[in-house]
Amino acid sequence: MLIVERWILARLRNLSFFSIAELNAAIAELLEELNNRPMRHIGQSRRELFEEIERAALKPLPAAPFEYAEWKSAKVHPDYHVEVDKTFYSVPHRLIGRTVEVRLTHRVVEIFHDHQRVASHVRRSQRSGHVTVNEHMPKAHQRYANTTPASLISRAARIGPNAAILVERMMRDRPHPEQGYRSAMGILSLAPRYGPERLDAACERALLINAIAYSSVTAILKAGLDRASSAEPAKPTPQHANIRGSTYYQ
Repeated sequence: MLIVERWILARLRNLSFFSIAELNAAIAELLEELNNRPMRHIGQSRRELFEEIERAALKPLPAAPFEYAEWKSAKVHPDYHVEVDKTFYSVPHRLIGRTVEVRLTHRVVEIFHDHQRVASHVRRSQRSGHVTVNEHMPKAHQRYANTTPASLISRAARIGPNAAILVERMMRDRPHPEQGYRSAMGILSLAPRYGPERLDAACERALLINAIAYSSVTAILKAGLDRASSAEPAKPTPQHANIRGSTYYQ
């Protein structure tokens, strides 16, 4: 660095440049002069030593440029996805409940188990949603721990009709029903804390404002909005073949 400061920076310090290209050209000219200048104690220039000793030892650059990556451990959820940076990426369903290693770059999410890569996804730019590969889904309709959409809806129906409708929509509105399992189980877990009546009322309010999310229901309960009467009467659910209606769950 001292030599560069003396032979390049010091000689350019009083000059003015009006573009980066112009500055780089001046640096390159002085650098060439420095490399070709014989060193006093060696009797050879840096260029001569490079050609004599170092050039033959050079190896080709890697085929792919270095890419910074972060590693983290994650547990595979019942819906065979792992959470990475607030987004869910699928892995083969046989790994449900296992701990995997995730390699995260700015472009790719790679997932490893027992030092073998089991999944690779293009990283989502948005921190939300699911990235699912169809081959990772189970071929049969067997679910982890005997969990099925029907069983979750049935459990929600014991809380109330609105809870059942909300849980059904959580799974129906996603590309794959399994992606709604976590939210549906979260809704069911609120019953012991708030009671079935309050929870069903909160689900009714969430349906009314079309806030079909676990976070919305918990916010309603924490704010006590389930106890407040709606400012306007609830609009009747339109008739549709895909909507069973609250009487279905009685």
